[in-house]
Amino acid sequence: QVQLVESGGGLVQAGGSLRLSCAASGSIFSIINWYRQAPGKQRELVATISSGGVTNYADSVKGRFTISRDNAKNTVYLQMNSLKPEDTANYYCNGYRGSAWYWGRGTQVTVSS
Repeated sequence: QVQLVESGGGLVQAGGSLRLSCAASGSIFSIINWYRQAPGKQRELVATISSGGVTNYADSVKGRFTISRDNAKNTVYLQMNSLKPEDTANYYCNGYRGSAWYWGRGTQVTVSS
């Protein structure tokens, strides 16, 4: 069974940092995305990384968030710095492998002002 398990969420003050992890089971995912969804808002694509390390970011997080991957550990990270209250959301890991997309269950990030 394919699994993507997120961890690292929590409560942090504005200006603080968190590092989210997405641990994948099985073979390497060719693409891993981090999405987020706040209550009452649409799901937003935050960052993407390919198996070769090519990255892309939403304008709202450029310069503050960094996505990276450790293929040996089959884990993708999202380093979030200079957090803002508007970053508060449930963060989801989404991976593409074998012509299918898979989702984790999410990890909650709350940024207090």
